[in-house]
Amino acid sequence: MKAVLDGSRPIFQQIYEMIEDDIIEGELAEGDKIPSTTEISKFYQVNRATAQKGLAVLVDEGYAYKQRGVGIFVAEGATAKLIEKRKQEFRLQFIKPMLEESKRLRMTTEEIIKFIEEDNDD
Repeated sequence: MKAVLDGSRPIFQQIYEMIEDDIIEGELAEGDKIPSTTEISKFYQVNRATAQKGLAVLVDEGYAYKQRGVGIFVAEGATAKLIEKRKQEFRLQFIKPMLEESKRLRMTTEEIIKFIEEDNDD
């Protein structure tokens, strides 16, 4: 998890997204225990309910599961599901707007691919 929260989005959402990032990046593997609400609230100096809300989203969306009296763990298949979710978000946030702008500029698919390849070489 990153060390600083910012004021751009609700804190519970940032906590949820940081844990998502840790799962995608392999810092938390499937079956690993996720830091507790107490650990998260102390580390970020936030209310336990806020930390709990962030973890609840992970559980509600099926990326984590609760084991009563033990903690919350990364669910099996969570990594692949999160990567697919992020790919779709990437498509909506970046690819679709890029393609809309490229149509306005009358760019060909080949020109777009060339730009991507050139920038990917950097």
